[in-house]
Amino acid sequence: MSMLRFALFSLALTACDAAEKAPASAEPPGFCSGEQLFGNPNATTGLTAEQCTPTCTDCGAAPYLPPTFDDAALATLTTLVNDTPSALLAANPYAEGSADPIPEGSVCAVTPTTPGHYRLDTFASASAARDAGAEVTHVGLCGQCSSLNNLAVYIAQQDLTEPVRECGLLAMRENDAAAFDCLLALGFDEPCAQIWQFNTKHTQLKCLGVCLAALDDPYHLPDGALNPCLVCDEVQSGPVFKAVAGRTRRNSGLPNALCRPCAEVTPLAHAYAFESSDTGR
Repeated sequence: MSMLRFALFSLALTACDAAEKAPASAEPPGFCSGEQLFGNPNATTGLTAEQCTPTCTDCGAAPYLPPTFDDAALATLTTLVNDTPSALLAANPYAEGSADPIPEGSVCAVTPTTPGHYRLDTFASASAARDAGAEVTHVGLCGQCSSLNNLAVYIAQQDLTEPVRECGLLAMRENDAAAFDCLLALGFDEPCAQIWQFNTKHTQLKCLGVCLAALDDPYHLPDGALNPCLVCDEVQSGPVFKAVAGRTRRNSGLPNALCRPCAEVTPLAHAYAFESSDTGR
């Protein structure tokens, strides 16, 4: 049996040139700046491709164009084994009312271990992660959604707002178990599905009237601002979700149907190197 060293996302390196050319001293976040909107608008976004693009231009040495992934790369992400999985939450984190602040500069990073396996660790800075031989996968603390399996879901699902909303409505029409199964069907692992379910239920509690009124509205107003329902979710549920989930699309540098200022986006290459067994069969 021989060991074949390969870069899992070498196919994405051309798209990641902007991140590769970042000054060595640059630490996410803050590499991109400005109010230019970053995302992949669809028919529900409410903005044009001119108003929102999957590129940030004010990003140091070169524009940030996020990496692209084919189906094979995404499938591989879901087969990799996380040696440090998150446990299911013992209680609803929203019951405490607030979240501890996320340490400034902290990152969650991937370190390959045995073939096909990796571990996740929180580091005080991106440079500390690099010094330890780890690859930053998002900024902030590692959490319930930090695994590479959930990264694959975030990449594949360009618009999670509508399907997650449908899962939340299932809880109202049927029960929590049906809603949880709905989230799992999107591809999330159980720890990540759990915090998404807590987030959805908390938003229903705090924002139900606002969200029912905006049910058929596009995600954005003509000036680029989020609609009132999404603003309510951001304010009421966002801080706890970010602290507990760990990974979000923004802190992973991934565009989606909700458009965000480039200053809120972390440019990342997502180029992880793993070892694979080649049996010759």
